[in-house]
Amino acid sequence: MPPDAAHTPLTDFLHRHQRIFVLTGAGCSTESGIPAYRDPSGEWARKQPVTWQAFSGDPHMRKRYWARSMVGWRSFGVAIPNGAHRALAVLERSGKLSGLVTQNVDRLHQDAGHRDVIDLHGRLDTVICLGCGMRLMRSRHQQTLESANPQWLAHAAAVAPDGDADLESGQFDLFAVPDCHRCGGMLKPDVVFFGESVPRERVDASMRRLQTSDAMLVVGSSLMVYSGFRYARTAAELGLPIAAINMGRTRADDLLRFKVERPCASALSDALAALAIADPSLNPGAEPSRTSPA
Repeated sequence: MPPDAAHTPLTDFLHRHQRIFVLTGAGCSTESGIPAYRDPSGEWARKQPVTWQAFSGDPHMRKRYWARSMVGWRSFGVAIPNGAHRALAVLERSGKLSGLVTQNVDRLHQDAGHRDVIDLHGRLDTVICLGCGMRLMRSRHQQTLESANPQWLAHAAAVAPDGDADLESGQFDLFAVPDCHRCGGMLKPDVVFFGESVPRERVDASMRRLQTSDAMLVVGSSLMVYSGFRYARTAAELGLPIAAINMGRTRADDLLRFKVERPCASALSDALAALAIADPSLNPGAEPSRTSPA
């Protein structure tokens, strides 16, 4: 560590460990304008999002979801990475990370240049047909939604955490939900809804990265959802030191070596500056990252 580096728990942690497993959550993207589900105490800050059972089994709920999603996508779809995403991408290119697993569905890590990302809960920028398995880009589906529902284009509402909007209307039953143009099947965003299980292959791939790590860093997650908490619990069982950057309580507080209660972007950016970790991609002679795409 450079002699003038700020000796904080986070800088020491990043300096000492060379194979850090990173898990990110909603707090990593709040500075990109995407709100979090939970408040600093870890409780719901808004209504719980739609469940898989409601989306698949209730036509009214499906109309409501896609109407809100069509309005929300206009903001969610143009969100850009913030300093936290960029700092984590620099750490990857510097060879510090064993992998990054995100609970977010906003693809902002990839937009920041991060290569080895496991999207634990999927990504909202793709849509999948439950009948034939066809996938299409959300931008294309957005055009179809808007063409089928021009009367909804005038609606405006604040973006919600899962890419829809805080929109309420008594007219949701009038919203037209397009089916798959190939087979007529039901379309859904290619994400894991509440009430669904994370695909086994993503869990296994994430665990393989964790098992080759020498530490775990949680960035912007309360870990209240088991799909994220399981990695902290496994890291503790493996004897790995765990640190967190999160504004408020986490489910794993009793497992942490320390927690930094600051916005993720400034905490990470300050740590990289203190450690004099520069982006190797800016150096024409830099070695390629030792990580590989998921």
